[in-house]
Amino acid sequence: MRIFDTHVQELKYQVLKAVIKNAYENCYDDVYLDVPKEISPGPKAQHRCCIYKERAILQERIKLAFGGNKDNKNIVEVIDIACDECPIGGMFVTDSCRGCLQHRCREACPRDAIKIIDKKAFIDKEKCIECGKCVNACPYSAIIHQRRPCVTSCKVKAISVDENKKAVINNDKCIACGACVYQCPFGAIQDKSLIMEVIDILKGSKDNTAYKVYAVIAPAIVSQFKYARIEQVVSGIHKLGFYQVVEAALGADITLYKELAEWQEKGLMTTSCCPSFVSYIEKYYPELQKYISHSVSPMVEAAMLIKRTDPTAKVIFIGPCASKKLECKLEKTENAIDSVLSFEELQAFLDARDIDVAGLGDTHLDNASFYGRIFAKSGGVTTGIKDAAAAKGVEGLVPIAMNGIDECKINLLKLKAGKALENFFEGMACDGGCLNGPLCLSHGPKNVQDVDKYGNSAKEKTIDNSVKLYEMSRNNL
Repeated sequence: MRIFDTHVQELKYQVLKAVIKNAYENCYDDVYLDVPKEISPGPKAQHRCCIYKERAILQERIKLAFGGNKDNKNIVEVIDIACDECPIGGMFVTDSCRGCLQHRCREACPRDAIKIIDKKAFIDKEKCIECGKCVNACPYSAIIHQRRPCVTSCKVKAISVDENKKAVINNDKCIACGACVYQCPFGAIQDKSLIMEVIDILKGSKDNTAYKVYAVIAPAIVSQFKYARIEQVVSGIHKLGFYQVVEAALGADITLYKELAEWQEKGLMTTSCCPSFVSYIEKYYPELQKYISHSVSPMVEAAMLIKRTDPTAKVIFIGPCASKKLECKLEKTENAIDSVLSFEELQAFLDARDIDVAGLGDTHLDNASFYGRIFAKSGGVTTGIKDAAAAKGVEGLVPIAMNGIDECKINLLKLKAGKALENFFEGMACDGGCLNGPLCLSHGPKNVQDVDKYGNSAKEKTIDNSVKLYEMSRNNL
């Protein structure tokens, strides 16, 4: 069964798997020489112009597996040597141009950038502003607007192309959503791995005798490891050396409880579950920061609960999100999360340790409600907050689920202008929600069905028991 959507993901997986194996064998001396030769043995190159460039790019991928450039605070980096195949972009006249008599493209152009030469349309790049009016005007669809996939995928315009035709990320604009990571066809943009931190934490626990290591898993995990049951995946995580696996959905239940109480005080609020959405507000709508919920995300909430009951614990979050790797380092998280693994990295970790998940027995999870589990999809928070409000008799809540940055932009502009009809704004940077996060193994509409099924399988249909557990932990402080 195919595990990944793309070959780029498979290549990334191969590098991570090899690095993890070397880490457990304490063999680092020749990793930058041996691993590239292992993945790209030659003599012919598989993907690039020559075997030497292919191996040089693999060396850069290994650096990212070891944590990347420490001076670059962003979790997303450009591999310069891998970024050289895409056209710069712009408006292009294709061979489909018939040299018609109407010349609608020319008439539509507001800058007189189109001329008819030898009966064909010609675009003057110096005059063209790439407004796209000629694209819409041409009856033959002979004019296209070609842009780099990374530039197109970045909804906040944080990616540009420099004089060397390399992609450049403006960290002041970037919200670390990771869309460019998944969309780059050459894998030239990649997230840094924290896998070495995780391995050090697991080794340092001495089989959970020095301290216990907990895994907090995002609910989107149920849509990912399709070759096995979620209960088998949990067993596999235990075999990696984790003491216990806890659902981030438990933290989501607590977040629902706290955000409803906070909304009752404020009357107008945006959610804090998606760190990229929070970053988007902070960077692009600073005047709306006052509306961001003070509640921490479900990931952090679950980790805080664990550390209140076990103060020496180490907590690793496992999820589909690039920006969680940044969030765990933020001051407001109070060191609740010690490190983060992506679903891609988890797959590499399991295989590097020769753990056959599909052959394992079941370890059941039963520590979250229906509402916490459906946080993985866009609209999950809204569904939960509406039902929690109805159960508590809270009136006046008018929520909206904003699916992806484009929808977030539209509705935040309305809020900024004082024209919004809603008073509770759920924002998800990824289209569809966390179940389509950039570091998922696979993406697609079936993921929603898997999450819904997982939510419905929860024994708890309300957040009451999660809230009781939260209150008990607070009372024991």
